Amino acid sequence: MSELEGIYAVWLREAKIYIREKERLISAVISPLLWIFGFGAGVGTTVASVSGFSYQMFIYPGIMVMTVLFTSLFYGIYIIWDRKLDFLKEVLVAPISRASVFAGKMLGGATDAMVQVIYLIIIGLFFLNVPFTPLIIIEAFLMLLLISLAMVSIGLVIGANLTSPEGFSLVINFVMWPMFFFSGALFPKSNLSPWLAALTKFNPMTYGVDAMQGIILGINHYSLLLDTAVLLVFTAMMMGIGIISFRRM
Repeated sequence: MSELEGIYAVWLREAKIYIREKERLISAVISPLLWIFGFGAGVGTTVASVSGFSYQMFIYPGIMVMTVLFTSLFYGIYIIWDRKLDFLKEVLVAPISRASVFAGKMLGGATDAMVQVIYLIIIGLFFLNVPFTPLIIIEAFLMLLLISLAMVSIGLVIGANLTSPEGFSLVINFVMWPMFFFSGALFPKSNLSPWLAALTKFNPMTYGVDAMQGIILGINHYSLLLDTAVLLVFTAMMMGIGIISFRRM
């Protein structure tokens, strides 16, 4: 078996599991809808506009990033379940490298997240009148794919180093919520207090949210080139750590 065939086999298994679990397909839409139409509409009654957009429209790119962030990070818990079911042992003794196993898992998790992105694009088009064009959709999709690869890698690293779902959930909450709340997804990044500005600047998700706001709304705080460069470096680092973690399992 070649390495590419091994990667494809692992990815295909993850994709089939996702398709068969219909509840995951349904629940994937609920959380972003609550944030956009529940939280966004509620806060929108007290905030006239942000950077010239309604509050719901302003947080829409951030909610897309949030959905990818949450889905991708929690994907790592399936490593723990695979270990409990002894399926992981069968995969790890296959005649392919651990890097290929990691790549297949990573692509499987990214596929799950990008299916949800398609849902959100449809919601934005038909319910929020987001100014999508074919070019904007392609750019947004590629940016969210890059974010997903980084976040899936983090989830897999955590899953590879833990043995219980309870421990995974505890650790992932300490990673997930600070990355989301200090990313600028829910507030503009201008005129922040010094401590909050420092936290957002060192949060890699800040650059993902900023890139999405720039692509969809045209309100970059940083340049798109800087956002992309930071995310590429961060993704490469997480993938490297992920491969090392799989080799040590």
